[in-house]
Amino acid sequence: MRAPPAHLAEQWLHAKGTDQWNDREAGARAISKWHATIDDGRAWIVVDHSGAPLATVSRGPIDRDFWNDDDKPESAFYLYKLIVARSAAGRQLGARIVDWASRVAALEGRDWVRIDTWRTNTGLHAYYERLGFKHVRMEAPSHRRSGWLAQRPSDVMSLPDRLLAVGRH
Repeated sequence: MRAPPAHLAEQWLHAKGTDQWNDREAGARAISKWHATIDDGRAWIVVDHSGAPLATVSRGPIDRDFWNDDDKPESAFYLYKLIVARSAAGRQLGARIVDWASRVAALEGRDWVRIDTWRTNTGLHAYYERLGFKHVRMEAPSHRRSGWLAQRPSDVMSLPDRLLAVGRH
């Protein structure tokens, strides 16, 4: 049995020197939330032709620790837990998944795709900025380690010639 993308991504992040996902208490809460997301049908897995997992992504509810009424929270698609397997590195799969989320957001009449990431993971911040996200602000509730907030318009596409299908297949 292969390790799931999340476990391998956790090891990879640790090897890169980031503290993201290494707090076991925060990790346990995140896994619990992730299970609820899966149970609610708001998590997807991207697989290759053999069925091997390449990536996972979740759609979350509005996180009131970060987004307030002034942000018009209902105007956005909230992207969570985008994890690409190391075996799929270099294929631009993360960018294509973000483009997929943008297309879903646009089809729903939403203006934004929003993320919150680990506050200390500057490499991840730069990655999302390269995909067209603009930093909105930093929030730092004492019970959370994420809080770097960013958004990009739903009509922005990083790879318009390599779009993933929207819908069930």
